[in-house]
Amino acid sequence: MDWEKGRRSTNVEDQRGRGGVSAPIIGGGIGTIILALVVTFLGGDPSVILNQGNPSGDRPVPAAPQSRSPRTTDAPRTDKMSDFVSVVLADTEDTWSDIFRQSGGNYVKPKLVLYSDVVRSACGSAQSAMGPFYCPRDQKVYIDLSFYRDLKNKYQAPGDFAQAYVIAHEVGHHVQNLLGISDKVQSLQSRSSKAEANKLSVRLELQADCFAGVWGNRAQRSRKILEQGDIEEALTAASAIGDDNLQKRARGYVVPESFTHGSAAQRVQWFKKGIQTGNPEQCNTFAGTNL
Repeated sequence: MDWEKGRRSTNVEDQRGRGGVSAPIIGGGIGTIILALVVTFLGGDPSVILNQGNPSGDRPVPAAPQSRSPRTTDAPRTDKMSDFVSVVLADTEDTWSDIFRQSGGNYVKPKLVLYSDVVRSACGSAQSAMGPFYCPRDQKVYIDLSFYRDLKNKYQAPGDFAQAYVIAHEVGHHVQNLLGISDKVQSLQSRSSKAEANKLSVRLELQADCFAGVWGNRAQRSRKILEQGDIEEALTAASAIGDDNLQKRARGYVVPESFTHGSAAQRVQWFKKGIQTGNPEQCNTFAGTNL
């Protein structure tokens, strides 16, 4: 991925180095799913973890007090990985600003928070084990960059475009929030059975995958960011974090009715649709009965 010459976003908040927070898990990340699967494998109730928040971390969890107040700034550090994240975020800003402008709307740029180990958001406190997540209450994406090491080593999904896909997916949740889609889904989930609520969650997540693909298409057309093998990197990442693959890894078998993010094939399919068309109108995962 050709990113070094890209614009840097001013919307990155670097909170790495803050410590002394004892934080519960909230919903929204890949790590949350894995933890829930482990709980199930050990004979526990995964809803104890999964029901603490929706896929975007919308349901708040009481934040634990900080035991100290270390010195921090909102300015991102100049290490290469934070620099990369800043460029990818800026690229999503440019892409979605253009899309919203073309439809007569205004794109409100999200903040992206870099943190280490634990973080406090408007949706509650979270541990890095849950993976990247989006909090609609403060319109911020949160990521512990150690997740990228796990993406490469645990999920065998290396590459910078795979890493960019993760950010673009969370930004996709922000787009859903701005469009009112997230609120509608949450309202429907509150009146649905657990199985139906899970299906709605899958559709929400697959749409975010499609939106990530839309970003990739638009960024390539306008800024030529893609290099050979980049799309395959993103597809590998999308497949690796499909619910079926995560469940097989955790307990050796698959329970489709418990899916909350979609199967590997579904995630690949919807990311492909986004990156092939570049059209967010093609990302209506809520239309029809089949995904």
